[in-house]
Amino acid sequence: MLPFDDIMEFALALLAVTPAELETLGWTFADRKRLLDHFLASGKAAQGTRPMDLPKLPIELVVPQRDLDRLQRFARRELPKAATNAAMLDRVAAALDAASHRRAG
Repeated sequence: MLPFDDIMEFALALLAVTPAELETLGWTFADRKRLLDHFLASGKAAQGTRPMDLPKLPIELVVPQRDLDRLQRFARRELPKAATNAAMLDRVAAALDAASHRRAG
């Protein structure tokens, strides 16, 4: 579970990746679109929420293991370059690690 604001910041960081950075990550534009689609699908849980309640609304990010691994690598290597605060990085890393352990167990 991540606050809605963290999910939005993570998604914006994915959108900001340049074509050269995508290549370095070994990703295609289709890979990035698929990852962003996971964020969009998870964010649907926020529909109908009052705008003032959105920032801290906990959202479960549901991602297949293959993409979870990609997001973990991105969060460790690239997200710190785009993040606005260290606490968000810690929350994202913890949520992705927890999701990975749930899938492994």
